[in-house]
Amino acid sequence: MNYQVILKRSAEHELDRVPGHVFDRVKRKLLTLEHNPRPVGVQKLQGHDAYRLRVGDYRILYLIDDASKRVEIISVAHRREAYR
Repeated sequence: MNYQVILKRSAEHELDRVPGHVFDRVKRKLLTLEHNPRPVGVQKLQGHDAYRLRVGDYRILYLIDDASKRVEIISVAHRREAYR
C-alpha cells in the first residue's frame, strides 16, 4: 500500500528555506508518508480536505488521494506561517 508523495513547486521552495537541523527530520517524515499517509499525530484540518503533520515548530500540510494512492504536499512552513 505505497503512496506516491508529490511536492508542489511552492512546497519545494519552502522546503529549501527550512534550516538544516530541521530539514533531515522533515525529510524523514515526508518519506514515511509513502507507507502511511495518516501516521500517529496527524490531524485533519477543519473546513478543508488537508491534513497537518507536526515536525517541531514546522508543519507539513498535505492532501491524500486514496483512489490514486497519492499524497500531495501543499506546504512545509514554520507554524506561524503555515496556516496563512
